[in-house]
Amino acid sequence: MPRHNNRDDNDKGHALLRDAIESLAEAFALFDEDNCLVLFNRRYREMNRPIAGLLQPGLDWEILLREAGRRGMHFHVAGQKEEWVPAYFSDTLDHVQDLELEIGDGRSYLVSLHPTKSGGFAVTGTDNTLRKQAESVERDSELLFTTVLESNPASVVMVRMSDGAVIYRSKAARKLLGDKKFAKEYFIIPEERIDYLTALLADGGIDDYRVTLVNAAGRQFPASISGRITEFKGEDVVVSTTIDLTTQVEANALIRQVLEACPVPIQMTDVETGKLLFVSPESTALFGSVDSSKSYYADPAEREKYIRELRERGWVKNRRAEFRNGSGKKFWGAVSSRLISFQGQEVIVSNTRDLTDDLIMQDELEHQRELLYQNEKMSALGELLAGVAHELNNPLTIVVGHSMMLLEDVEDPQTHKRIEKISDAAERCAKIVKTFLAMARQQPTKMEVTDINAVVKTAVDVAGYGHTSDALEVVSGLDGELPCILADADQITQVLINLIINAEQAITKAGVGDRIDVSTVTTPAGDYIEIFVTDNGPGIADNIRARIFEPFFTTKDVGDGTGIGLAFCHRIILSHGGQIWLDPEHRHGSRFGIRLPVTAASESADQTIPAAARVAGHVAILVVDDEVEVGELASMILAKQGYQVDVVNSGLEALKLLEKNSYDVVLSDLNMPGVDGRGIYDSIRRDYPDLLEKLAFMTGDTMGSASQHLLKESKRPYLEKPDSPADLRQLVEGLLSQQQGEQ
Repeated sequence: MPRHNNRDDNDKGHALLRDAIESLAEAFALFDEDNCLVLFNRRYREMNRPIAGLLQPGLDWEILLREAGRRGMHFHVAGQKEEWVPAYFSDTLDHVQDLELEIGDGRSYLVSLHPTKSGGFAVTGTDNTLRKQAESVERDSELLFTTVLESNPASVVMVRMSDGAVIYRSKAARKLLGDKKFAKEYFIIPEERIDYLTALLADGGIDDYRVTLVNAAGRQFPASISGRITEFKGEDVVVSTTIDLTTQVEANALIRQVLEACPVPIQMTDVETGKLLFVSPESTALFGSVDSSKSYYADPAEREKYIRELRERGWVKNRRAEFRNGSGKKFWGAVSSRLISFQGQEVIVSNTRDLTDDLIMQDELEHQRELLYQNEKMSALGELLAGVAHELNNPLTIVVGHSMMLLEDVEDPQTHKRIEKISDAAERCAKIVKTFLAMARQQPTKMEVTDINAVVKTAVDVAGYGHTSDALEVVSGLDGELPCILADADQITQVLINLIINAEQAITKAGVGDRIDVSTVTTPAGDYIEIFVTDNGPGIADNIRARIFEPFFTTKDVGDGTGIGLAFCHRIILSHGGQIWLDPEHRHGSRFGIRLPVTAASESADQTIPAAARVAGHVAILVVDDEVEVGELASMILAKQGYQVDVVNSGLEALKLLEKNSYDVVLSDLNMPGVDGRGIYDSIRRDYPDLLEKLAFMTGDTMGSASQHLLKESKRPYLEKPDSPADLRQLVEGLLSQQQGEQ
C-alpha cells in the first residue's frame, strides 16, 4: 500500500487555494503580521491599477497606501467624507474595518480589512463604481422628479394610508387645495372619501373618480381624482392627482400641450379597431400620418399577440416588435403601454421607441468583444510558438552548421547528395522556426523580391510528397506574366502548403473529390496578384465557415489537428498587407483566395552586408555561448576561414579573457547563466569602449523583453538562431569591413 505523501498534498492544497483565490469575483490580498503583502489575485491588481507595477510579495502596507495616495488613489472611512489620515496606518487592526477607495479615473471600490489570527490581515475589495453611479443617477432622478413635480401644473398629493396625513403636496396642490394636514379636510362629504378609498383598495389604483372637494379658499368645486397605492419608506401611501373640473377645458388644453411637447412618440389607441385617438408629433414623425395603429406593424399577427399580452397584465414594458416607419421601411422598436378605460371604452396609452441606433451599438459592442477574444487567443498562440522556437534554435543551429560544413568538405557525390538532403531539411526547419517567431511578434519577417509562381511550384511539390492516394491529383495553372512582388517566400510557401494539405486531408477522410487546383492571376488593374487553391472535395459546412480562421478552432479529430493552421495563414497574409478568404459562391468543394499587393522590386531595400576584404595579418575572435556544441561549431566555421578563435561557455570566462587578450571581433550569446549578454555589453562599454564597435550578438531569444531592450539600446548587429555558416561569416566580415572603413 503506497505511503501518503504529505508534501504532495500540501502542494496540491496550496495550488487549490491559489486557484480558489484567483476565481474570486472580489479583489483579495493577504498581509502578514509585519503588514507585508503575501499573495493577491488578479482582481486585486485591477483594483490597484495605478500602482500595479509595485505589487509584489513583501510590499509594505504603509508604502502601498502612501504610493496609492500619491498616484491619485484615496481612502475614506466608509460613510464619512474625511480622508483617512496617514497616522491611522500604524493602528493595530483588531476588528473588521470598512473603507472606500476612490481612484482618479472615476472608479470606486468598497474595501474591507479583516484581521487574521496570525496577526496579519486580509483585504477584500468590491467594485462599487456602478453602485455609486446608480446612487448619483438616483439623486439626480430624485432632484429631477422633485423639480418636475414642483413645476408641473398637475395637483399631486401623497397621503399616508394609516392616518390620512398629507406627507407631500406639489406647488399646484398647495395652490388648489391649500396646506391642510389631513386628506379628510379636502372632502365635503366624509362618505365620499370612504367610498374613494374603498374603490382604491379594490384594485390598488383608480382613475377619474368624481367627488366634491374644498379648495384653498374654502370654496367647493367638482373634482376628478386619480390615485395609486404605493410604498414610501416602508409605509403604504396614496399618490393622487386632483383636477378642478370647472376649468376642464383649460386643463385638457394644457395636457395636450404637454403630450405634444414630449420628445417621445406617444399614442392613445382604441384596442379593438386600432383607431388612433391621440398621436404626438414625434409619433407622426416616426410612423407617418395614419388613422390606425394596425399599419404600424410589419406583421399584422404581431399586434394580436401584443393585445393578448396587454390584456393579460394590463401593461407591457419594452416589448420588442418589427414595425414600419412613415416611409414603409421596417425597423425594430420597443413599445411600453398601459391598458386604461377612457370615456367608457378600452384604450391603450403607449410609447414606441426606435431601437435602430441601440441595435447598431449592440452589434458594434459584440464585434469589438469578439475582436478582443480573438486577439487574446492569438497572443497566447504567439507565446506558445515563441517558447517552442526558442527551444529548437540551438539544436537546429548545430544541425544546419555541421551539414553545411560537411557539404563544403565532402567530395563523394553520393555522400554529398545525402548530406545535401539533410542540409535542405534542416534549413527548412530553421525557416519554419523563424516563421514561428515572426508570427509570435505579429509582424512580417524580411521581405524580398519573390516569384510567386516559383513559390506555388515549391508548395505543390512539397505537399505532394505527403499524400498517399494515387487517385488524388494536385495541379497548378499559373499566369506566365505574373509580376514579382515583395514577400517572404518561406512564409507564403507555408500558407500554400497548409491549404493544400487541408484539402488533401478533407478529401481523403470524406472519400469525396480527386483534384486540387492551385492557380495564379493578376487583377485587371495590375495592383494585386491572386492565388486560388480550389478542390472538389466535401467542402466546408455553412455553420462553421465564419469560424475557420479562428485560433484553435478545428473540425478534425483529437490528435489530427490543432486549429492553428488557418489562423497562421490569416496572420501571415495580413502581415504582407494582403487578404485571405473562403469563396462563399464555390459550393462543389472549397476555394480559398489570397490577394497580395504588387510592389516595385526597387522598394525592397534589403541590402546585404558587403563582403569585407580579407584583413591582412592576425584576426582574433572571441565566441561566448553557454551551449558547448554551438560555441564549438562557431569556432570550426570561423577557424576554417583562417581566423584565430577562442571559445568560452560563460560570460565570466569571457571577461577574464578580455582582461588579458585583444580581440578584433566578440560574438556573444544573450541569455546565459551568471554574466549574460547584458553583463558583457555593460562591461565592454565601461572598461573597453574601443571594443564596443567589434561586438555582435548571436541569440535564439529575440522575443524576451530584456533581449529586445538590449538589442534596441546597443544597436549592435546580431544573428538570430538558427543561423547558417554563411550568415556567421557574413556577420564577421561585416564587422571587419566596418573597422577597415573607420581606419
